Amino acid sequence: MLQQTIKKSFRLSGKGLHEGKKVTLTFNPAQEGHGIKFQRIDVAEKPIIEALATNVCQTMRGTSLQNYQGYKVKTVEHVMAALSGCNVHNVLIEIDAEEVPILDGSSLIIANAILKAGILPQEKEQDVYVLQEIIRYEDKENNVELTAIPSDSFKLSVSIDYKTKVLGSVHADWNETTDFVKEIAPNRTFCFLHELLPLIKSGLIKGGDVDNAVIYVEETISDADKKEICDFFKVSDVVINSNGVLNNVPLYYNNEAARHKLLDLIGDLALTGIPLRAHIIARCPGHTANNVLAKMLLDKIKKDKNTVCFDLTKEPLYKIEDIQKILPHRPPFLLIDRVMEMDNTRVIGTKNVTINEPFFVGHFPEEPVMPGVLIMEGLAQMGGILALGQVPDPENYLTYFLKMDKVRWRKKVVPGDTLVYEMVLAEPIRRGIVHMLGKAYVNNKLVAEGDLMAQIVKVK
Repeated sequence: MLQQTIKKSFRLSGKGLHEGKKVTLTFNPAQEGHGIKFQRIDVAEKPIIEALATNVCQTMRGTSLQNYQGYKVKTVEHVMAALSGCNVHNVLIEIDAEEVPILDGSSLIIANAILKAGILPQEKEQDVYVLQEIIRYEDKENNVELTAIPSDSFKLSVSIDYKTKVLGSVHADWNETTDFVKEIAPNRTFCFLHELLPLIKSGLIKGGDVDNAVIYVEETISDADKKEICDFFKVSDVVINSNGVLNNVPLYYNNEAARHKLLDLIGDLALTGIPLRAHIIARCPGHTANNVLAKMLLDKIKKDKNTVCFDLTKEPLYKIEDIQKILPHRPPFLLIDRVMEMDNTRVIGTKNVTINEPFFVGHFPEEPVMPGVLIMEGLAQMGGILALGQVPDPENYLTYFLKMDKVRWRKKVVPGDTLVYEMVLAEPIRRGIVHMLGKAYVNNKLVAEGDLMAQIVKVK
């Protein structure tokens, strides 16, 4: 999957659902790796709020984001669902108020605007997270359960049952072959009439009307309540049709409520910032539960990014004798034992750390720990093998390292460990300058990493 952005900018305007203020969104193309970000252009600082689950600050009646400065963007779920459903990964959304417009209560207007602007494939691939184990969140008190299970594609199964006669139990499914714009995007937000009056009295849903939400009526309403609703929505009368929906609003689907919950779930899970390969089974989902699951997935994604699996049982590409023909280093300063695999952009090798290493004599002798600088030296030597692999006569060249940046040591390396070094070219070699990204692992867990630059120099 290639990363994608939109071909050109476009604008959408409307009222925020709860505050009722007029607001304009401007969707702009963004470069690869940008992700989805909002920018508040109504304040002098023009702050950026990144669309990530870790920035979620509120989940009552919508999902709201907040950056480290305290600036917020509210009710982002329908925008996020439209972008996710259209497979758009990189966009900067300028917003001139705090709350995203409710529009028609669905994602359809946004999704259609995205398609009209056009979707532009970019050059870099989009990372995809493939779930490898079951993740579950349960709130028994509210009859909520969300389960993510491994799958070779992204699928959602949503069921809701609020124990009401008017809505009953409804279910909706979605997978990557489903037409998002036709089947999911049009489904509108909904609530029950008994929830409506408390929201009105609380000063919320100022931007709501009888057309941008489906309102289910479980019980008959008094004349006083009916008048208050009419006054709020500025209509002369409201009626309840045969299927228990206020003001005779026709349903797009019999299971529209479940489809809208599915839409919200897509939008909230898009805040992981990465397309998922998982099957999400959700019972009575809501923004709070959705965000908990999104954060659980984010934690798992971060953990798995620092975990890889190397096959160290296969025959090495280079043994120690071969390595000594390439590198000038010799024991005790040769910190590579084997090269397991290599191509034009990546090399993997190992170092067995034993108690006989000379540095253990003086480096924390009571609790031996391999010096972090020597781990980086091992990565540098592995980078030298990758760099010299690009020239036809490596015996006539040396690599001198120019700088190290963004170096991090994450875990101790001790006697008995097997270090696995991985070096990857960050960009093509130009004029003998080699820019590499290095990572060191023990037991498939990341222990150190850094951004290294070297120069290939001919010496013979």
